[in-house]
Amino acid sequence: MTKTNYVVAGYAVDAKLPAMTSEDLAKLTHLNVAFGHVLNDQISTEHLQHLGRLQDIKREHPELCILLSVGGWGAGGFSEAASTETGRRSMAESAVRVLAEHPFDGIDLDWEYPSYGEAEIASSPDDKTNFTLLLKTIREALDRKGEQDGRHYLLTIAAGADQYYVDGTEMDQAQKYLDFVQLMTYDMRGGFQVLTGHHTNLYTPQGDLFRISTDASVNIFVRAGVPKEKIVIGAAFYSRVWHQVPDRNRGLHQMAGTTGGYGPNYTTLAADYINKNGYTRYWDAEACAPYLFNGSSLISYDDAESIVHKCEYIKNESLAGIMFWEYSCDDTHQLLDAMYRGLKG
Repeated sequence: MTKTNYVVAGYAVDAKLPAMTSEDLAKLTHLNVAFGHVLNDQISTEHLQHLGRLQDIKREHPELCILLSVGGWGAGGFSEAASTETGRRSMAESAVRVLAEHPFDGIDLDWEYPSYGEAEIASSPDDKTNFTLLLKTIREALDRKGEQDGRHYLLTIAAGADQYYVDGTEMDQAQKYLDFVQLMTYDMRGGFQVLTGHHTNLYTPQGDLFRISTDASVNIFVRAGVPKEKIVIGAAFYSRVWHQVPDRNRGLHQMAGTTGGYGPNYTTLAADYINKNGYTRYWDAEACAPYLFNGSSLISYDDAESIVHKCEYIKNESLAGIMFWEYSCDDTHQLLDAMYRGLKG
């Protein structure tokens, strides 16, 4: 029998909630609202302006699971909250409060990253075990509320895609408290690298010094003890771009004059870049990934073709599903449609 209950999850920033179309919402199984913050050991949503829209979304799409995603790059407070039993309990109680006040079906933690301070947030070697304890405490609090309400509340995480993430956590223990683990299989290269290449590729192509890919990431997490049926892979609705790229090998795997900074979102790529204005689209069959090159700038991105390959991979590997960052980056609606057709159609 063909599996039909694949996860199709999308991150949407709070400001975009009013503009989400009913057609797009119907194609999602999970909506992650970005972002709640951790302040003084508690989850805060006071800065979010459009949570009132969730009541309408829930009424129109009762089957859609809506989660509050907490954190994001540069968002701290996690290490401090996780470091004591009192802090963990406080954060768990605030999670329950959020679920009582808003029509959320669960909490998604996006701590970037336990045990690492590169995003200029507090970190500690103790984060490795404290992260597990934090998840356990939140899971138990959500289960108590779930028993009262006669339902199950979700607890998920967004995880960095490479080896560093499993080295800084105890994924074999942490996964026990999670409904699924969303691998951020994008930004796999870019802001830290001058070597051009793919940032959200399915496989690692020959000749690439950087070996991380979606497939490599899945294998890292499986080896770390995460069951395949809990793994959700990621797709990008935005690009990474390198400039001052040598005009060799269509710009691929070249030392550029810049790191791979954030490039145009998919809306802009479709309008102004893909086979336009001097840019040619190329397909890397080994990586199952597209890229653009104009002789001096290389752009790495996901498109409908690469997403179809990711969906086939999910089915072949018996994974949980796919998620993307971020809804406002694709006004063409092509990428979500490719996910929906790839896993649900």
